[in-house]
Amino acid sequence: MRTGIIGTGRIGSTLARILVAAGHEVVLANARGPRSIDPLLAELGPAASAAHPAEAAARAELVVLMVPYASIQGLLPSASVQDKVLVDATNAFGGGGKPLDLGGRASSEPVAEWYPGARVVKSLNTMHFETLAVAGGTSRTKSRGSTSEGERLAHFTAGDDEKAKEIVAGIIADLGFAPVDTGSLHSGGILQEPGGPLFNRPLTEAQALAWISH
Repeated sequence: MRTGIIGTGRIGSTLARILVAAGHEVVLANARGPRSIDPLLAELGPAASAAHPAEAAARAELVVLMVPYASIQGLLPSASVQDKVLVDATNAFGGGGKPLDLGGRASSEPVAEWYPGARVVKSLNTMHFETLAVAGGTSRTKSRGSTSEGERLAHFTAGDDEKAKEIVAGIIADLGFAPVDTGSLHSGGILQEPGGPLFNRPLTEAQALAWISH
């Protein structure tokens, strides 16, 4: 699957590296233009390419938003993500680094309104980039069957499209993490956001499932 990553900061670049390491193709984009991504492309090799955001989204089969939350609306043409899985990996911060007050809504709910043809899934937003860089690779390099059940660190999915969540869960598993479904875009998304109980809290699969079951 070719994944479009919109945003090549520390977290976006880290995701690109581990996707390529897991055998995926990536198309990268940022606000500065494709030439700014040349050093990362040289590192990643032929499985990676660069484009402007709209082109990256159009060329990809799945799109991941890793940009400041305030820049999401209007960032992409709606047609470029029509019927595609759109992973909202952003975090809605307001002034002073505090969670943005959205009146009780999950931050991905407005994203789904801004891109009504997309299949929005909240995921890949709760883990620090340094943990993301190494934790899944440790699991992948262990021989199959040697990793104790529940030992992998969890990545969460929230959304209203069950098939879309399954697709994202498959990518999470490819990266060496355990996919854990937190529920709908509203209730599950709120659990994952800054200030929520799952944000920036590394949990093993077993710990995450035990938490969700309560």
